[in-house]
Amino acid sequence: MHPQVGFRPSLTSDGAEADLSASALQDIYLSGLRSWKRHLSRFWNDFLTGVFPASPLSWLFLFSAIQLAWFLQLDPSLGLTEKIKELLPDWGGQHHRLRGVLAAALFASCLWGALIFTLHVALRLLLSYHGWLLEPHGAMSSPTKTWLALVRIFSGRHPMLFSYQRSLPRQPVPSVQDTVRKYLESVRPVLSDEDFDWTAGLAQEFLRLQASLLQWYLQLKSWWASNYVSDWWEEFVYLRSRNSLMVNSNYYMMDFLYVTPTPVQAARAGNAVHALLLYRHRLNRQEILPTLLMGMRPLCSAQYEKIFNTTRVPGAQKDHLRHLRDSRHVAVFHRGRFFRVGTHSPSGLLSPRALEQQFQRILDDPSPACPHEEHLAALTAAPRDLWAQARRSLKSCAGEALEAVEGAAFFVSLDSEPAGLTREDPAASLDAYAHALLAGRGHDRWYDKSFTLIVFSNGKLGLSVEHSWADCPVSGHMWE
Repeated sequence: MHPQVGFRPSLTSDGAEADLSASALQDIYLSGLRSWKRHLSRFWNDFLTGVFPASPLSWLFLFSAIQLAWFLQLDPSLGLTEKIKELLPDWGGQHHRLRGVLAAALFASCLWGALIFTLHVALRLLLSYHGWLLEPHGAMSSPTKTWLALVRIFSGRHPMLFSYQRSLPRQPVPSVQDTVRKYLESVRPVLSDEDFDWTAGLAQEFLRLQASLLQWYLQLKSWWASNYVSDWWEEFVYLRSRNSLMVNSNYYMMDFLYVTPTPVQAARAGNAVHALLLYRHRLNRQEILPTLLMGMRPLCSAQYEKIFNTTRVPGAQKDHLRHLRDSRHVAVFHRGRFFRVGTHSPSGLLSPRALEQQFQRILDDPSPACPHEEHLAALTAAPRDLWAQARRSLKSCAGEALEAVEGAAFFVSLDSEPAGLTREDPAASLDAYAHALLAGRGHDRWYDKSFTLIVFSNGKLGLSVEHSWADCPVSGHMWE
């Protein structure tokens, strides 16, 4: 790993000695301050999404209304506030009024929590309605119009990215009879009469012997988990697969075909990395709006959590996803060499120009690749059990370099060749563009990272995306 900016200790006869200057101590202080600010911001955002569609101001309004009722000698709590006051410690006569205020605040909080729970249940019931899917184009029935009006009332205002997560309906469990019937319908066209009769017999035996118990397990999981499918889908469709990620799983995204903002490779890389990290900043603050069908029906936003700072780690039997809370660097590959490029200064995210200068230093660097470095990333394109075995050896001899790649916000590949649509031969150029994004040379993409940003020598961009952490619409939204 070739660091762009490194912390260099000095060597003495007694061993290594770190130079702790005032600027180093200031960096430590600012790092801790940023960490605490992130923790507080996440706590506040989690609180706001937890109480949505209500807001903290609604609690203040409720508390003020209770206090006003007490001033008018009314008791909206029907005696509960007095009961709460009796349970509070007796601090003496001079604090009698304080006990009353605390009792009113506790009652307001309990009432507020009950109202929020009611709103969540009501919104979940409303979002379980699917009649709008069957409406003919250009027409809308009265039930759907009523449903839209109620959803508009209960949905609240100014939602954050994860505001609707608690209100989404659970994935319904189909009856096992319907599942078996649809399975037989799906296999009928591809089986002979004899094979279909044999398969139908097995299906009936399954319904008679095992189906009821397995269906009960599935119902139990559906009550316990918000989505009984997602974790099994992630594990058995992706993480347990032992095939190569390249071509079999990973997919790609293209740049604009007819527009290239700049042909300068380093400038395009700097702008793209800066824009992606701005998106990550908005994502961490939940400022990305949730996706709403018809502007009303929210979709699940859970997959947005792992866009950045995520790596698929190979294992002997199955892989696992490693997600970090934060990462302040990107891993860069150019001409067989790996670089660690810092993306932040003590004052925040580096500007596009500052990032461009770092990428230009990499492009201008004439140093050769270290032994075994040039084709190292080809291991991420190997079968997963082979890569898992090789990774264990790599971690023991080059653990810091491996961590710099796997702990990066994302991977950047600075290609030495141009790409994109050409007027002379549009079909062949698009094929070559797609091939470069999907596979490259087999050793210049880190297929385990959540995504690799590919910047070609003529300024064209593309993404190579690992599939297990999310489906294409999530990464497509970020790319747009």
